[in-house]
Amino acid sequence: MKIMVIQGPNLNMLGVREQNIYGPMKLEQIHEQMRAFAQQNGVEIEFFQSNLEGELVDKIQECLGDSDGIIINPAAYTHTSVAIRDAIAAVAIPTVEVHLSNIHAREEFRHKSLIAPVCAGQISGFGPFSYHLAMVAMLQILNEIRAMKEMQKQQAANQE
Repeated sequence: MKIMVIQGPNLNMLGVREQNIYGPMKLEQIHEQMRAFAQQNGVEIEFFQSNLEGELVDKIQECLGDSDGIIINPAAYTHTSVAIRDAIAAVAIPTVEVHLSNIHAREEFRHKSLIAPVCAGQISGFGPFSYHLAMVAMLQILNEIRAMKEMQKQQAANQE
């Protein structure tokens, strides 16, 4: 099982920018926590960050046939990117949207996510712990998919 974690614009500045909103933890520290959790659960994990919308779209498309799930923090593109939304819809890989801050408690323009409707779910407002919750959710989703496939395979074998 492989999970791709995709980080959008300005997340490379975590620990420096607006600590009152995003906290003091750096992106690499969040990734280290996720890596440890993935290892404990026998899951391969890969990380990608870009400030460029097209690179994020390319990475989502590269997940097709390579990754079982995507955890994405589209950051500011959450509210503006039809291209990222369409890429997620196109690959049809289970995706969880994640945000450090509670986007619904912030400025009005942050309340609407163009990405959420094509994701399995959205987790926001728990700081770095949002990523842990996204990992737990993704593992649950992937285990349910695996169980469903096994059940279908068993039903097909029983019908023969």
